[in-house]
Amino acid sequence: MRSYRFELALGLVFVLLILAVWCWQNPGGLRQPLSRPEQEHFLAELEKLPLPEAERQALRPVLSAWMQGDDGRPFYMLNLMRYHPALQPLPGAPAFAGTPQQSNAYYEDRVMPLLLKVGGQPLYAGTIEDANLLEHAEELDHWSRLLLVRYPNRRAFLKLLADPAYAPIEPYKFMALKVMLTPTMPEMVLPPLYALLAALLLPLYLAIGWWRAVRAQRA
Repeated sequence: MRSYRFELALGLVFVLLILAVWCWQNPGGLRQPLSRPEQEHFLAELEKLPLPEAERQALRPVLSAWMQGDDGRPFYMLNLMRYHPALQPLPGAPAFAGTPQQSNAYYEDRVMPLLLKVGGQPLYAGTIEDANLLEHAEELDHWSRLLLVRYPNRRAFLKLLADPAYAPIEPYKFMALKVMLTPTMPEMVLPPLYALLAALLLPLYLAIGWWRAVRAQRA
């Protein structure tokens, strides 16, 4: 009688792989909104970021209101960026001899492990190569770069900003460019990564099982 131990082991590996990706993209499992103590903790931690005082004061009420509206669901952060003509002075910023583009590239390279650690997933990054086709007001036109990131929840985004490893690299972004961070709630999106992985691995598993069954019959 033919043994199915290989198929069972392979199926278990695939299930564990899908489960691992699901856990990575859904840290904590349940969609729990931010508690009041958590909100106060993150506000205190974000005070440590090396931002100009005027921007810090403007950020606090906006961020507080955003946290209070948390429903625990995933969201997508639109990053719309415009490079400065030259690096801008920033309190506590490190010395950097490169261009604004190089400074932001340095930031993005080093923030990526922190983003992945909290379950964030970059979905699209691109360079804007021309002027807007419809709106041409100076404040709305001539953007440089666009980045779209999926976060499993608002807690994950705040954990990224509060990570002790984040503050030292944050100046490389803000001295390089002006950025609009726009949280958006999904309405029509591609399936999450774990669902796409399951859709890929299931036919692969069935194909391997069929191929091994054919070989066993011919042996």
